[in-house]
Amino acid sequence: MPRPKRCRKVCFDPDYKVFKPQGIPMSELSTIELQLDELEAIRLSDAEDLSQAEAAKSMDISQPTFNRILSGARSKVAKALTEGVALKIARGSPHAQDREAGGPG
Repeated sequence: MPRPKRCRKVCFDPDYKVFKPQGIPMSELSTIELQLDELEAIRLSDAEDLSQAEAAKSMDISQPTFNRILSGARSKVAKALTEGVALKIARGSPHAQDREAGGPG
């Protein structure tokens, strides 16, 4: 039996839900769903320029787990940018815990 997934602290909840190519209606686009913990990993690593160890500590997860989340997120973003796919920001990731809401840790 696999270990239960640990909650991941997320401190960023965007006001937007979708990024898409300009000029193409959503009804004509396929979508890729980016979980909040994946968005947080990209934010911490690329926008905040934290090391993976620092970012993992901030999310209250191990560095290898952070690396897997970040790799998956970057792959989704790259696919959306290169293939003209809409990127949908998921709400309520089952493993994301809002730090402001008094999550564990």
